[in-house]
This record gives sequence, structure tokens and C-alpha cells, in this order.
Amino acid sequence: MSETSKPNVGLFATCLVDLMRPVVGFAAVKLLEDAGCSVSVPQNQTCCGQPAYNSGDKADAADIAKSVITTFEGFDYVVAPSGSCAGMIKDHYPEALADDPAWSARADALAVKTFELMSFLTDVMKVTATGAAFEGTVTYHDSCSGLRELGIKNQPRALLSAVEGLSIAEGNETETCCGFGGLFCVKYPDISEKMVDAKVDDIVSTGADTVLAGDLGCLMNIAGRLQRRGIPIKARHASEVLAGMTAAPAIGEPPDNEMSGE
Repeated sequence: MSETSKPNVGLFATCLVDLMRPVVGFAAVKLLEDAGCSVSVPQNQTCCGQPAYNSGDKADAADIAKSVITTFEGFDYVVAPSGSCAGMIKDHYPEALADDPAWSARADALAVKTFELMSFLTDVMKVTATGAAFEGTVTYHDSCSGLRELGIKNQPRALLSAVEGLSIAEGNETETCCGFGGLFCVKYPDISEKMVDAKVDDIVSTGADTVLAGDLGCLMNIAGRLQRRGIPIKARHASEVLAGMTAAPAIGEPPDNEMSGE
């Protein structure tokens, strides 16, 4: 990549964004392009393999990792609007393929150039503001993977603090797990429910009208509990606010404009 060329970014869209919240993908592309990147979204991309890896199916996880590596290794960077998926590629692909001489170095090479969206915008592209406006008070939930695996804490807050009209109200439990945890919420539903109730209580205590995060799994879990408890707090991916794409219904609301990216 020459100094004058645009970074060639491969967007790892994630399964949940593709199937449940496409506007996050549109927002990610806009933010990356506005930051000066050339963005491609490979059509043959698949799951990152985290469900298989976390459930002990290491063979299938390794096969999925090889497919993702083959698809994305030609890009300058790989960016995902998800700390958990980015963490899988960055931290766990090298682990999954450590004993495979033909793939270990390729996994390491992909890991080095893989980033979560908020981290990439701030730490790599040095974005300080996106020019967005959003009237309201938000609180931010730190996802476990993004926070603990990738060190994502200040990056989204720095970007959000520059959004016109937006104020941030921090909770006391921003770093506490919401109880989703992928397969965890399926295997231990009673524990998961208590955890998300505690998370919702903390969100309510902030007085915010919107909860933001960088992982769609967390947001779907939190939004579902908010709705079941009849609490009128909206849930959105932070990229939607930063890209000015908040005309789309909030997570869990009727998807009138979901596919439009507006």
C-alpha cells in the first residue's frame, strides 16, 4: 500500500449484522469510507467460527478459520463492527491453528491486521469526529470481548463525545456482562436472565433514553429485556449514531427502513 493510496479494507460484516441488523453494515461502510478507506464486503464470507470454538468443536472452528483467512488475507485491514468477532479472528484464530504449520503463519498475519470498527477508526485512521448529530442522552455498554480481549473502552466514547447534541451518562456497571455470552444464554438461561436484569437496572439508573454498544449480540439481549419489562429505552449499535443512520427503527422495533440504511 503506497502512502497516497486508500487503505483497502475488507468488512467482516458478522452473521448477526447480516441477518438481523443490516443497517449496522451500511453504517460501518459509510464510516470507513468517510475515514478515507476503500471498502469491500466479500460475498462469500461466513461466520467467524466462534460458536463452534466456544462449544469445543475445534475441528469445525479451524475449518471456518481457514475459510475466513482465505477470503480476507488479501486486504490491508479486516474490520468488524463487533468486538467478539474481531476478537475471535485476532486472538483465537492463532490459537486454533497453532499446530497447523501450513496455516499458523497465515492466521498470525490476519490477526495483526484485524480490528474492531471503533478501534480501527480511532487508533488506526485517527478519526476524532464523524460529523454526526444525535439529540439525546445515551449510555454505553462495554461488551466483554471488546473490553477484555481488545481493550476497547475509550475509543467509542471519544467518537460519541464529538457527536452534536449527544450527552453520555455512564452507569455504574458499564463493564459488567449483560448475560448474553453466545451459547451461555442458551445453556444457562436463568443465570443469563438475572444478569441482563441487573444490566437493565443499571441502564435505567442513568436516565439515558438510548443504550449503545459495539456488539449486536449484547444489544439484542438488552433490547429484548427492556421490551419485556416495558421500559421505553432504545438500543442501537454505536455505528448507527456515528454514521447518522438513526432513521432506522431501534433494535427490536418494526424494521420499516431496516434495509435502506437511512
